[in-house]
Amino acid sequence: MTTTATAAILREIGEPLTLEEVQVDAPGEGEVLVRMRGAGICHTDATGMDGTIPLPLPSVLGHEGSGVVEAIGEGVTDLAPGDHVVLSFGHCGDCTYCNKDRPAYCEMFAPLNYFGTRMDGTVTMHQGDEDIHGCFFSQSSFATYAISLATNTVKVAKDLPIELLGPLGCGLQTGAGTVLNVLRPETGESIAIFGMGGVGLSAVMAAKIAGCDPIIAVDINDERLALARSLGATHTFNAKETKDLVWEIMGVSAPGVHYALDAVGTNEVIRQALESTRTPAVVATVGFQGLEHDITIDQGHLLVGRTLTGVIEGDSNPQDFIPALVEHYANGEFPFDRLIKTFPFSQINEAFEAANSGAVVKPVLLFD
Repeated sequence: MTTTATAAILREIGEPLTLEEVQVDAPGEGEVLVRMRGAGICHTDATGMDGTIPLPLPSVLGHEGSGVVEAIGEGVTDLAPGDHVVLSFGHCGDCTYCNKDRPAYCEMFAPLNYFGTRMDGTVTMHQGDEDIHGCFFSQSSFATYAISLATNTVKVAKDLPIELLGPLGCGLQTGAGTVLNVLRPETGESIAIFGMGGVGLSAVMAAKIAGCDPIIAVDINDERLALARSLGATHTFNAKETKDLVWEIMGVSAPGVHYALDAVGTNEVIRQALESTRTPAVVATVGFQGLEHDITIDQGHLLVGRTLTGVIEGDSNPQDFIPALVEHYANGEFPFDRLIKTFPFSQINEAFEAANSGAVVKPVLLFD
């Protein structure tokens, strides 16, 4: 039996999303039907809308969803109707990397997150006889109801603000996970974080949790830098106004920082991140500027013991890491709600405009 839902449909690249009625399938084997309560807007959604990530059309985006389980499919044993859940990225749960507790590198990551269909080629949403591709990140949470996989559906306590928790499923776990799961700094080690969007600011909060000192935040927006300082950054630099950014960072933590995190993805920023570190050091890049984006680096920066690594989804297992972030939030250590401004679902295009202009760090859509 299908469920009628309202979905924000991408019909043409570069065009606004349109709210339309669709039919959502009943959950199949290993699937969960979720009544959405909130959904974060992430840069990855924007790259789908502008064609940077090629998607089949028509598609429903959204990959930071949170809500309440409405129904479960065959074989789902850890979830039940009424459970409050956060939705994260799709992963198979059975490949080499999923079995190594590294589902962000699942061998089926691309088909489960970008192809717009189930693994058998079917879609989860329809509009009459028209197929609507509703499997974006195995959820497509820009809809009042969504089908997710049990593997990427994380149960959370019912006393939490469920409508605000969706961003934990991607952007916030990417920034925090890159610090806590990949860089793993020791207390007192230094870090520079480039880009104070949701990913970079979550990395700042995670660096404070880890006990980093100093925590250096870099951006071109003074309001974002002030927010970073209030969340734990000990030093901030406006990259447009700082004459020699690398020199200034090295002056704060001579002879350079132990770790750097790039949440921008441009060639200039990645080079600055490498140049600002000491020897040895690790630089993690999570910023995304397109599938065919070349960067150039000085090999000498690597030969002296620096490591440059890319990270997906904070190298996190959402079933473990999202509850850990929730615990940090409950303890006042990860106040991610300070990044959020809410919008009614009907204003989804306005929410994207607010994100794209930089007026809002993390827009979250609220459903009735």
